[in-house]
Amino acid sequence: MADFETVARVDEIPDGGMKQVVYKGELVGLYRVGDDIYALGDLCTHEEAYLTEGDFDPDDLEVECPLHGSRFNVVDGSVRILPATKPEPTYSVKVEGDLVLVGPRRQP
Repeated sequence: MADFETVARVDEIPDGGMKQVVYKGELVGLYRVGDDIYALGDLCTHEEAYLTEGDFDPDDLEVECPLHGSRFNVVDGSVRILPATKPEPTYSVKVEGDLVLVGPRRQP
C-alpha cells in the first residue's frame, strides 16, 4: 500500500474522459470508462507529446497522440497505430471511496 499515492478524485475524471496527474515524479494519464480507471504513461514514446491532450476513444480503450496520431491501448499500453513502436508503461490503480490511487508500473 505504501507504493500507492492518491492522485485524484473519481469525480475529477468524467466518464469517457481523461486527466493528467503526477505519480512519483512521472506524468501519468488517467482514463475512465464507467467504474474502471486505467493509468498510462502520458508522454508519447514516439516523440514528446502529452497523450492526455489527444483523443480518447472509450469504446476501443485507445488514446491517440495529438502530434502524429499514434494510438495506444490504455489497458496494456500496447501500440495500436504507428508511428510509435514502443509501448507505454501502465500503472496499477486502486479506487478507495472517491479517491483514485496510482501504484507501481505494471509488468508487460
